[in-house]
Amino acid sequence: MSDTQVTVLIIDDEEIIREALEALLTADGYGVRTAATAAEGLAGLGQAPVDVDVVLLDLMLPDRNGLDVLDDIRRVDEELPVVMITAFGTIESAIAATKQGAFHYFTKPFKNDDVLVVLRNAVERRRLVRENRALRDQLLSDSHRFDDLIGGSRPIRAVYDLIARAAPSRATVLIQGESGTGKELVARAFHRRSARADKPFVTVNSGNLPPDLLESNLFGHVKGAFTGAVFPKKGLFEIADKGTIFFDEIGNVPLDTQAKLLRVIQEREFMRLGGVDTIKVDVRIIAATNADLKALVKEGRFREDLFYRLNVILVPLPPLRDRKDDISLLVQHFLDKFTEESRKLSMIVTPEAMDRLMAYDWPGNIRELENVIERAVVLCGEREIDVDLIPDHVGAGEVVEVPDVVIPADGIHFREVMIGHERRYIEAALEAAGGVQKRAAELLHIKATTLNEMIKRYDILPRRRKTGDTDGGGDEID
Repeated sequence: MSDTQVTVLIIDDEEIIREALEALLTADGYGVRTAATAAEGLAGLGQAPVDVDVVLLDLMLPDRNGLDVLDDIRRVDEELPVVMITAFGTIESAIAATKQGAFHYFTKPFKNDDVLVVLRNAVERRRLVRENRALRDQLLSDSHRFDDLIGGSRPIRAVYDLIARAAPSRATVLIQGESGTGKELVARAFHRRSARADKPFVTVNSGNLPPDLLESNLFGHVKGAFTGAVFPKKGLFEIADKGTIFFDEIGNVPLDTQAKLLRVIQEREFMRLGGVDTIKVDVRIIAATNADLKALVKEGRFREDLFYRLNVILVPLPPLRDRKDDISLLVQHFLDKFTEESRKLSMIVTPEAMDRLMAYDWPGNIRELENVIERAVVLCGEREIDVDLIPDHVGAGEVVEVPDVVIPADGIHFREVMIGHERRYIEAALEAAGGVQKRAAELLHIKATTLNEMIKRYDILPRRRKTGDTDGGGDEID
């Protein structure tokens, strides 16, 4: 148990059940409240926010049906875990309760281990939900969001500060960062924080068009300027007048077009293709690149004078691996986004899955993280995203070198050696998990059913402790 005591509310009309559960849970460190009727239990629950962490609810109560009480509890706190207590003959009703929002159920007579395992899982779920709520609160706070940019780490806050100071000016901006870091979001933040916010924001995909078509898009053309120019056309610079034009991947712009772009920056005027009239515009230019423009200048692939014209306000955008403190916030943001889009209930990420996400260096940056979370939400059939929904390459860790192995002259019994290793790891995991097989399986990153089969195969004896079950007492198996 954690330092903060977890409180469990037991609602059951059988006094012997209430007393047995209270003794079991108190011995395990829980705070316990009890109620014999639905009315008493709901009164003890109070109003939101509730001050209990888990409810153990009997399916059959003298004054109300347990399913109706479940609905009332969920109206008070939708995320409060409710574990149903049911007689063996009403298991179908308990299963229906889980579809109605109950966390789980156990049957009478019950085993202590069954109750404690279910309860620990419910408490863990409650903890994760509260962490998610805290993350959502952070997402809404000014300190962790800047327009559409998300994060509160020192590297990204330096970017926020630069935007806030430079956005009101008309200075040209150069955003430098790897693919997937959110360069366009930064450009839009500059635009929104400027006096041009109510004017157009126009994006130019610099590397996707041949030179002639790119120039036609940028500067427009007059009728008859080239084959197919049946009508005159405004260019993106005219469309962006009084606003902002954003060049995505400026390093891909051909040299001839770079010269014309330099003239627009210097003179704030240009001519349409095939035209003779000069068109003046008031446009702020923001450019972005994932390339080293200085290196391109040395290679003769980018004009030096254009580079210096663009590099007035330089915004170095950090990669995700340098701002890992922001990963949990970004994960929550994408969870909210994709659960809403897919019309699913809110989801949480288990600690093991989050550890995998935190351990990965994200070469594709925020865009790659977004794709991973979208995939997980689509494939998730429950409300928990666990490690099985995280791609194998994410957070898999470094390859561990195997130490030198010496084979004796008479050889070894390979299978016996490997069985010995497996047995020791299983025993160590069970010890670390306090005997809870599900948690031990999580530590070993294998299925609980697989672990159970291996325990039986290797005849690993469970440790015992004196406690007494509600169905007959005796030693309890951990």
